[in-house]
Amino acid sequence: MLKGEDIVVLLKLAAEPADWTVRSLEAEIGIPRSVIHRSIVRLTDAGLLDPKRRRVNASQAEEFLVHAVKYVFPPVLGGETRGIPTAWSASPLAAELAPTNELPLVWPDPMGQARGIALAPLHACAPEIARRDPALAERLALIDALRLGDARVRGLAGKLLRERLAGTAVPA
Repeated sequence: MLKGEDIVVLLKLAAEPADWTVRSLEAEIGIPRSVIHRSIVRLTDAGLLDPKRRRVNASQAEEFLVHAVKYVFPPVLGGETRGIPTAWSASPLAAELAPTNELPLVWPDPMGQARGIALAPLHACAPEIARRDPALAERLALIDALRLGDARVRGLAGKLLRERLAGTAVPA
């Protein structure tokens, strides 16, 4: 059974060259090595990662992320809080959609600059990732949009995620 940290690791590996190590992933995303190692095993078992080539299986990963992640990781919304924008409130979707009067969706974080509706992130490290790795934060925000957006938002998020995965992951 996949866990939230597996999606974080999958999205990070999709943008990494094949010379990554568990230690380098730990330093870049802030998840402990033992958790990353178990995540790699689960991703391999699910067919989303090719351990011999040390690359993401692009077509399977895309299919899973675009079509299944919302069922495996349903969104959990909370109350109003301070945090870091996600889903359609964050880049790249914020630039593509018309602004609304609604509160933005945010990952709860006391150091966040936005006030909005709390959305539980896939992993507790998501706010720290947003500060360390903006490209990975964008991919995580797109996953959140896929998890709870309407059909138009999901379609746009899927298109933008495919663009970000294309060229970085190899076909299976």
